[in-house]
Amino acid sequence: MTRVSTAPVEIGRPEAVLHNVPDVPWIVIVWNDPINLMSYVTWVFQKLFGYPRAKAEKLMWDVHSKGKAVVSNGSKDEAERDVARLHAYGLWATMQKDR
Repeated sequence: MTRVSTAPVEIGRPEAVLHNVPDVPWIVIVWNDPINLMSYVTWVFQKLFGYPRAKAEKLMWDVHSKGKAVVSNGSKDEAERDVARLHAYGLWATMQKDR
């Protein structure tokens, strides 16, 4: 039986190098609304994100006085999850790419 061997083939580099672009962090914004009580908003921030009372109250005051507050950040999937959870508790939330 004859054995056939082949020489290694040299493969050139691709001309265009693809770079993985990291998923830019996304932020979740809670907006002020005329419906939810401030105490309820504080409680939701504590329950969903595990924030201590002081941080949850500070975020609530930002929502109340400034009209909005960034309550979380992360990947697009995480931001979508957080927005859905906030909506489930009746809060007005959106997400956007962090600049």
